[in-house]
Parts: sequence; structure tokens; C-alpha cells
Amino acid sequence: QVQLVESGGGLVQPGGSLRLSCAASGFTFSISTMNWYRQAPGKERHLVASITSTGRAVDYADSVKERFTISRDNHKNTVYLQMNNLKPEDTAVYYCCVVWAFQRYWGQGTKVTVSS
Repeated sequence: QVQLVESGGGLVQPGGSLRLSCAASGFTFSISTMNWYRQAPGKERHLVASITSTGRAVDYADSVKERFTISRDNHKNTVYLQMNNLKPEDTAVYYCCVVWAFQRYWGQGTKVTVSS
């Protein structure tokens, strides 16, 4: 079965950095577009970044452009989200997501808190 396991969240001060990881299994990772979403307290879940199967094309929400970088390692079946210059408004639970066999799958999420 499809499994997505996020890690790397935590508490960080404004201006700091974190690197999230999502280990994937149960589907063909190397042909799948991978996505990172986030959900702030009391708000809807929103797409943060996407990366195509080869990594040649990426896309970002306007709010994170120039600060976040999505990448992947198809040998390790892992997708990453490097987050720099973090702001309090980046505080959220971050989720890895894939669409496989016409179904959307989510990880359990990793919490990121940006606070001084």
C-alpha cells in the first residue's frame, strides 16, 4: 500500500531553516509527481510546492517562492522541502502528497512552528 512518511519538522526561530523529508513506498516513485502541502491552524490545506517525476519542473506557491526549494532523490524514494528564511506565517503542519491510481494519498504530516 502507498505510504508517505514525513520527518524534519520542529520549532525554529524566524529567519531559520528546516529541511523536511518524505519517504515514499508502495508505488512507483520515479514516475510520480510529488507535492508538499501545508495546513495552518484553523485554515484549509494549501499546495506549497510540486516536483515532476524527473525533477526537471518545479512549482511553488507565491508565498514561498525564493525561500523554499523542493527536490527529490529517485534512488531513495524521497522528496525534500528545504525551507529557508522561515516566517511565523509558515507555521503549519506540512504534508507530503501523491496521486496514484486516481487516488490522492497523504502522509501523517510534520509540524513546523516558527516562533521566537
